[in-house]
Amino acid sequence: MGNAFRWPHQAAGMLSVGEVAPEFSLQNQNDETVSLSSVDGYAVVYFYPRADTPGCTTEAKSFRDRIDTFETRGVTVFGISDDPIEDLAAFTEKHDLPFDLLSDPDGEVGSAYHSYGEKNMFGRTFDGMFRNTYIIAPDGTVARTFEGVSPDEHAEEILAALDELTA
Repeated sequence: MGNAFRWPHQAAGMLSVGEVAPEFSLQNQNDETVSLSSVDGYAVVYFYPRADTPGCTTEAKSFRDRIDTFETRGVTVFGISDDPIEDLAAFTEKHDLPFDLLSDPDGEVGSAYHSYGEKNMFGRTFDGMFRNTYIIAPDGTVARTFEGVSPDEHAEEILAALDELTA
């Protein structure tokens, strides 16, 4: 599918920079409740369509391979999909993912972040997550938005944006 592939969707647009990020509490891959409000510092909240599919695996491994850099900067990374907890646990174990993957089974958090809705693929219409990312500032506002991202080297793109934000 390559870098040029974009999930076709009819999103209502991303949240605006400066807008208060919607709070969430979701179950992670270990069936533990994780909340945005528990983050002290910047948070990266990335939405992805499906655990253990090629693009989503590429994106997750991109964050995994740079997690030391995120952690050194005090940045928390969350991946959110509508996958069940069991699928997130298997995905985490298979690819040794050292950050929280959160289950949003009804797409409520994804919808609040304008990252969940109707998609059309291979002639089929269904609801699902869009590949969008937000950087949330320590004050709880949206600092940066990334819509319809390419999974390749996305973590590098986020680190560059964090460099700009913290310069």
